[in-house]
Amino acid sequence: MPRILHLLKGPSEVALAAIGAGVAGGDAVTVALLPGAGAAALPAGVTVRRVPEEASWEELFDLIFEAESVVAW
Repeated sequence: MPRILHLLKGPSEVALAAIGAGVAGGDAVTVALLPGAGAAALPAGVTVRRVPEEASWEELFDLIFEAESVVAW
């Protein structure tokens, strides 16, 4: 199961569609909500980390290197 990290800095319908497709395809999807991203209506099964409230910048760095794919929106 691929581990995908999405860096979300703002609302994006395209990003939400890609995130949903990854979850539907069985990927382990994590979304890092960057400052100013606001609350997004993410599909069930997504791990959400708010930066820097729930994950420090150092933890985000670790998430980037642990993921098999990183997508910035």
